[in-house]
Amino acid sequence: MTTETEFAPVWRAARPYMRARKNDVHIPLSYACAEGLLAHHLEVDRTVVLLGVLLHDLGWAAVDQEAIYKEGFGPNMWESDVRRQHELEGARIAREILGEIGYPPETVDHVARIVEGHDTRQEAISPEDELVKDADKLWRFTVTGVSVACDWFGMTPAEYAARLEREIEGQLFSPAAVAQARAALAETRRQLKLEVLA
Repeated sequence: MTTETEFAPVWRAARPYMRARKNDVHIPLSYACAEGLLAHHLEVDRTVVLLGVLLHDLGWAAVDQEAIYKEGFGPNMWESDVRRQHELEGARIAREILGEIGYPPETVDHVARIVEGHDTRQEAISPEDELVKDADKLWRFTVTGVSVACDWFGMTPAEYAARLEREIEGQLFSPAAVAQARAALAETRRQLKLEVLA
């Protein structure tokens, strides 16, 4: 059984929340990154990791869409009210979806606690949280991630790629995530010809 089949009811329940902030692109790519990381972390609860990644950003659908781009990016983005609000709303939505589908209360609680601080909490509450945080960042190293996020941050692709190396890579928890990030960014640099267009 593939994870898409295994979690099909969750994907269906999450779909109405996914258009906000291009999460219908971000979440599937982050999910694929999480699947790659899980091959290196057999000790974690894979269900919690995959549900955490699938549900982590649904809360963006419940906040003011203009405020996302005005307040959710830039120098003080980690302290912005809108960023915190999306975490709290996301935890609420995750609890509703997983509770209605019938996941065990301990799974629901663990996933919701991860969602509730996946951006603003710098430390991780569990090994599963580390992998969710890593997968959430890893998609940005891909061609698609650079293409989307450079607009969010008002940068060229080359400037954003440099930011990834300078700031984001050092925030990754897992050595497997660092290796995945470096490989993805090398391919992104090649495909987008960033050495020429810098």
